[in-house]
Amino acid sequence: MPFNLPIFLTWCRIVLIPMFVGIFYLPEHWLPMHDKNLFAAACFALAAITDWFDGYLARALGQTTSFGAFLDPVADKLMVAAALILLVKLGRTESWIAVVIIGREITISALREWMAQLGKSKSVAVSFVGKLKTAAQMLAIVLLLYAAPLVSGVDTLYFGEWLMFVAAILTLWSMGYYLRVAWPQIKQG
Repeated sequence: MPFNLPIFLTWCRIVLIPMFVGIFYLPEHWLPMHDKNLFAAACFALAAITDWFDGYLARALGQTTSFGAFLDPVADKLMVAAALILLVKLGRTESWIAVVIIGREITISALREWMAQLGKSKSVAVSFVGKLKTAAQMLAIVLLLYAAPLVSGVDTLYFGEWLMFVAAILTLWSMGYYLRVAWPQIKQG
């Protein structure tokens, strides 16, 4: 297994998952809910930043590896799925949204693996709509984890719910895009 700074950041992202989830299982007298929300939102935001940063560093430093290309999306999927399940449990997002987003991630991951076996992985590379979906989703999750008004009085729950709905729409749109691109290979079986 190769080890470099981008892969280290990806592993850090994976380690942050049980931290931001586990914080909600601490007794209230150890840590009040506001502090749990703040800590979880900060952990998730840090993980989301490392998601962007590790890819940037891998390309900039010439440290792209096949293991890193495998581990990075796995870390992303685990992070988002854990956050969505937690948000459903906390009553901060709808279960149908979590099912749509997690279902899309599983579907497109399987599609990409299948297309790679066919030697067509470039045809299902990340699209602009996919990047937009990820940005909306990550920001929505941070806002919903924080779940308190910002200094300027911005209602993070309201904007987080709205952004999560936008992320769900973009999720379906991007899934449709990837399936349409792969349709010629799907028809061939």
